[in-house]
Amino acid sequence: MYKVIILPLAKKDIRKSFNWYEQQKKGLGVRFNTNLRNIIYFIQQNPTSFNIKFDDVRIAVMYVFPYLILYRIDERKKSIYIYAVFHTSQDSKIWESR
Repeated sequence: MYKVIILPLAKKDIRKSFNWYEQQKKGLGVRFNTNLRNIIYFIQQNPTSFNIKFDDVRIAVMYVFPYLILYRIDERKKSIYIYAVFHTSQDSKIWESR
């Protein structure tokens, strides 16, 4: 099984999204995190199931929330690095600098 490493800027993305959803409706942030954990677990079990979009960056789509998870696989280390978790309306240039 692959080890999942969520990089600091991706953690910041997650916290920001969680807080925004919680402000909209109590418990919605928890639902966001649960959905996110489920898709990350799926990625961990099936790392190549999502397409490569930029260089070697793969993009997983969250099904309930309009967010993308951008990650890279390091086969040598058997690790998955999550670079960004961002809303689909955001400009992709934001995460490309990461």
